[in-house]
Amino acid sequence: MVIRELLPQDIKLEIDQLSQAEAMDVARCLAQVVGKAHGRQMNHATRAAWLREARRGRSKTIDTPSWLWNGVVELLGSHEVAYLEHCRRYALETA
Repeated sequence: MVIRELLPQDIKLEIDQLSQAEAMDVARCLAQVVGKAHGRQMNHATRAAWLREARRGRSKTIDTPSWLWNGVVELLGSHEVAYLEHCRRYALETA
């Protein structure tokens, strides 16, 4: 077994290079992780109210609630910012 430090290219999320099926798998995995984490923080009544609210905001034209789509876009943007900051720090440390 070989262990090495993660390099910037190892942690870059290349969304534009995923097939539709791969993107769906990634989305499903991330949704499951986030959903379980949030669910553990709620009691039954809060969880039921949250589910009702989440289902209420669905678009008639796409099968994705607008709040979810906006959240995904924001998350990807935050990830990109963090990745670029990581690259900047890595470049400064190795210069």
